[in-house]
Order: sequence, then C-alpha cells, then structure tokens
Amino acid sequence: MAGRRVIAGSLLLMLLIPVLAACGSTPAAPAATTAPVVATEAPVAATEASAAEATEVPAAEATEAPTAEAPAAESQAVYTEGDLMAVAAKECGNGYTGEIKEIAATDASTVKFTLCTPDPAFRAKAAFNSFDILPAAYLESTGGNGDLLTKPIGTGPYMVESWTPGDNITLKRFDDYWGTKGLPETVVIRWSAEAAQRLLELQSGTVDGIDNPAPDAFEVIAADSTLQLLNRPALNVFYLGMNNTYPPFDNEKVRQAIAIGVDRQRIVDNFYPAGSEVASHFTPCSIPNGCTGDDWPAYDPEAAKALLTEAGFPDGFETTLEYRDVVRSYLPEPGRVAEDLQAQLADIGITAKINVVESGTYLDQASAGELKGLHMLGWGADYPDMTNFLDYHFGGGASKQFGNKFDDIVAALKDGASKPTDEERAPFYVEANNLIAQHVPMVPIAHGGSGVAYKADVKNAQVSPLGDEYFAAMDPGGRSTFVWMQNGEPASLYCADETDGESLRVCEQVTEGLLSYEQGGTAVVPGLAESCDPNADLTEWTCKLRAGVKFHDGSELTANDVVTSWAVQWDAANPLHTGRTGSFTYFSALWGGYLNAPAQ
Repeated sequence: MAGRRVIAGSLLLMLLIPVLAACGSTPAAPAATTAPVVATEAPVAATEASAAEATEVPAAEATEAPTAEAPAAESQAVYTEGDLMAVAAKECGNGYTGEIKEIAATDASTVKFTLCTPDPAFRAKAAFNSFDILPAAYLESTGGNGDLLTKPIGTGPYMVESWTPGDNITLKRFDDYWGTKGLPETVVIRWSAEAAQRLLELQSGTVDGIDNPAPDAFEVIAADSTLQLLNRPALNVFYLGMNNTYPPFDNEKVRQAIAIGVDRQRIVDNFYPAGSEVASHFTPCSIPNGCTGDDWPAYDPEAAKALLTEAGFPDGFETTLEYRDVVRSYLPEPGRVAEDLQAQLADIGITAKINVVESGTYLDQASAGELKGLHMLGWGADYPDMTNFLDYHFGGGASKQFGNKFDDIVAALKDGASKPTDEERAPFYVEANNLIAQHVPMVPIAHGGSGVAYKADVKNAQVSPLGDEYFAAMDPGGRSTFVWMQNGEPASLYCADETDGESLRVCEQVTEGLLSYEQGGTAVVPGLAESCDPNADLTEWTCKLRAGVKFHDGSELTANDVVTSWAVQWDAANPLHTGRTGSFTYFSALWGGYLNAPAQ
C-alpha cells in the first residue's frame, strides 16, 4: 500500500505476528490479511537493553521488568500474517479486567479501538501523553528501554538533542514537523526543587519561565514590571494517604480517626496561595460530578481520639510521615506542610517521624504499595473527567498505593465510567464519593492554586490547567533559545511508563498522541489523528491518521505504529513491555487492566 514503510528483520516478524485473540470468538482478520497461524510460544524480543544501558537513566535508576508470572486468566496468542497489525483480548471479563477488547489497523491510516464497555471519556483519555505514538521500529530496536528512556523518537515540534544528568535537557526544533513549527530554535529545560532559586534565576534573566513560584512570591512577581505571572486553575488535589495492608491502617476506624483529626482549613490558610481551597471531595468541584455526595466530615480532634480508642489505640501509635521534597501545584511547601501535619497528628496521639524520599523512588514505591506509613501525595488533572481522578486512584487498575482495593468503590466507578452523560453517571459518583469518605484510603486536604511566571518579553506565554505548557508557541523576546526551569528532573522521557509531571511536560514537546488538549485549556483537539469517531453506543472508536506525518528519524507514521505503541503497554507478555519500571501505571488505571496480567 502506498506510503507504507519497508520494515526488515525481526521487526517485520513482530508486525506479522501480532496478538489477535477473539473476544468470545475469533474475529475476522483485518483487511489485507491472510488466514491466522496459531503460535505455541510468545515471540522473543529481537533486542534487549543491556544492564549498563538501563542504569544510565538520570534521576531515577532504571529497573528490569519483573519476571513474568503465570497469567491470571489464559490469554491465547493467535498470530496473523499480513502487513496490518491487530491486538485483542481473548474475551471480555472472565479474569480479564481491561476495558479494551481490540486495537486494529484496518488500513495504513486507520486504527479502530473496540471496547468491552461504552466509554464516553475515550477521547479525553487517548489525548493524554502517556499514550503518545513512537515508531514501531524504534520501540523494537530499544528492547522497550535503554535509549528509549532518554532519547524518545516522536513526531512533536522538538526532538531530544541531549540530556545532561543533574543539569539540563536540550531540545532542538524539528524542521519537518507536520504542524506549526516551534518559534524557539532551542528549548533548554532545567530544574530546581527550591522555589526561591527558580525565582532568582527568573529575576536575573538566566531563564525565561519558571513553574510554581512559592505562595509568598506571587505579589513580588506581580509587582515586577520585568516579569509576568499567570495563575493556574486549581484542577488538582493534595491528600494524606494510607495503605490498608500495613497495620494500623488496616483498621478502618484508625483511618476514619485521621480523616477528622486533620485541620485541613489550617493548612490551606497557612501554606497555600490565593485561589486555593479546602477539598470537600477528592475531585475538584469544577469537574462534572466532582463534588456529588456528602462533603468530607468536619475537623473534630476529640472525636478522632475517641475513634482511636475504639480501634484499640487509646494512647495512639507511632508511624512515619513520608513525602518527596518536590514543589507541586497541589503542594507548594511540602516541608512546612509535613511539619504542620506532624504537629496535628501529635495532638490526637499519633507520633509521626518525617521521612523524605527521592522523588522517582517515592513514586515507584507509592505505585507498588511500598509506603508503609502515612504519605503525602497529590494529583493534577490529566484530563477533566471523574475517571482521571477516581479511577486512577480507587478503581481496579494496577496502582497499589492505598493497598487492597475496595470492591464497592471499584464497582461504582466501573458503572459510572460506562454511562454516556454526566446526568446518568451522577448516582454512581455520589455512591463512590460517599464510600471513599467511609473507607478513607486517604484524606483530601486541598485544591491548590498555583502559577507560572515568565519574563515580561515572552510573547504567547501560557499556563495550562493540566500542567502541560507548550513551549513551541512561545516567543522568548526574539531570542533563539527558550529556557524553562521546573521543580525536578524527569524520571525518564518514555512517558508511557512515567507518572511525574516533570517527565510528562518534556514529553509534551517531543511526542504526540492521536489526540491532544488545546493549548492552555482542557478541550480535546485533533492530534496525529484528524478524527476519532465513535459508533452509536460508544464501544467502537475509529481514528483516521493525518497524512504525511514524519517521526524525528524520518520514518512516516502508520497505523501499525499506533497499534504497537499501545500494545506494548497493554500486553504484559509483550517483550517490549519493559520501560523504566514495567509498571505502565496510567494504562492500567485508565483502561482497566492488561492483557496477560501476571497473577497476583
């Protein structure tokens, strides 16, 4: 077919041997394929990243993918010959928890997603940059990690020129970009955990823009004619988390005591900038159904002490209070907030030792359920829908941050996510919000106001409610280089396997998905796909790719690149399902589960 790349060697074998197992019965093969051939063994990766390559990832040490375990439910591998790729679940349900039934290239520029249940949020999810598209050939050549973690090849307006660990990442403009070319020729991304240092660098002119000024710096920036301050809407939440697999947090009364033993208003009043608010629910109220159900119970330290006594802890207990020293929109002053929480917990009899953990390690431990004490974390919207906030944290996905899942919450969220309108979804989110307040996997504390600041001469400066500022559209006073300073160093640049905002913002400049979000907003707009349209019941979504889109390596985007990029996340048995940690947390959280998921 015209325009298709010629792929040689083991990648051709991989594309001619896609997983294609029926959902109940064997589906017809995609157009231009021949009869299926059944394989008895999973394909072997053509290349593997060496241990030396894997340990070169800056900021957080790369890890090998976990040793494959027996799947929880059999997922037969059926392979098709032909040049169009398709991947499918054997069946919906019966041990498979995922939402996706099949991803198939129906021609060189069309991909069809078939779902097990309707999903009105499909477009919003698919626009998130964890699901960006990379060349199938490059994914295969890296073995799923190695260079992929530091030098992703995308279709975006910039490509990675270099990464100097501990210092900066330099991006160069991609002149064959399909869309509007980037205004700066070069983008340099630096980082510092200290808000005061970020502001000093902006004031001295060594950087053009900074993320998350400290709350007490807002007035300083606003009063400085050489600077400009842009406020970011509070589409986020800061919370105090607990893991119910570690005592005493396996006791619901203990968790309920902590729920009413924290003065959330005091924290917002003392440590947050204007525009912040106390969280009445986990999800911000500006998101439809975010604040349905009852408000979080009021602060009552005496009742908290009584609950601890009922739980068998009349004299309280000792634990840890862990956090990462990284400024976020949802947590502008982590150290001071930790100290205040420590003092508040002491007032109800809980002695908490503060423990600061390196950011990348902390996120990995949280996702794996390895934080044994109280822990401080938060969430910024990836897309403005309840599924982004609630399903990721409390649904049936892979994250073990809060320990064992609460089946009643999981069921309510599954029902809510499958309904087509906000009105039809509302009763299930009322139920879910009330159950979260009952079971207390965490205590929602604040929706934090925040901002970004730029030099006054930066034109088209923007702030994104999703934290994905787009540098290609900004003109740094006519200078050829735009320098940005954020809070921390990325964990890696393979954002399929990352959850930290530092990684995701850099990926925003380099890689692209089928859909995207409007600059400075939350509306979904076309990306690499000109359209992604559903059938009547929202169980099939057909995406038409733009013509002539090139990757940074000069290869041309095809539907097989889309299927491969999604399949390596979806199928836990895929030899490229490795990444930095092998978690692919967003995929599981937003799409329900993996193919060939290891038995728990």
